[in-house]
Amino acid sequence: MSVVGSLIFCNDCGTLLDSVVSSKSTISCAQCGADYNSEEFANLTVTTKSSESAFPSTLRQKRSVVKTSLGRDEQNEEGATINEKCPQCGKDEMQYYSLQLRSADEGATVFYTCTDCGYKFSTNN
Repeated sequence: MSVVGSLIFCNDCGTLLDSVVSSKSTISCAQCGADYNSEEFANLTVTTKSSESAFPSTLRQKRSVVKTSLGRDEQNEEGATINEKCPQCGKDEMQYYSLQLRSADEGATVFYTCTDCGYKFSTNN
């Protein structure tokens, strides 16, 4: 029999053995019928250790590598100029900037501002 952690396997066929120690002196493999002495692992002690990431703390979760929000003063509302027609006044020039507001596998949100009338709207790409 082979012991890996708290699991005990049959040496002949690799089947997981029933590790519940009963009053029997032997444990039989249900697959191939091999017999093993149950006293060999009757006093088997299993020690487990948890990693730091197994139980995350709320303080650790607050520390983020990715900045998730922008303050009002950090947003660049001027943006780049593009040839896009304003839906309100019809001028062919608008400024735009984009922000990733949704999950990473979805497109960014593009914010448009008319350079003439100041009309603002946004689209989700």
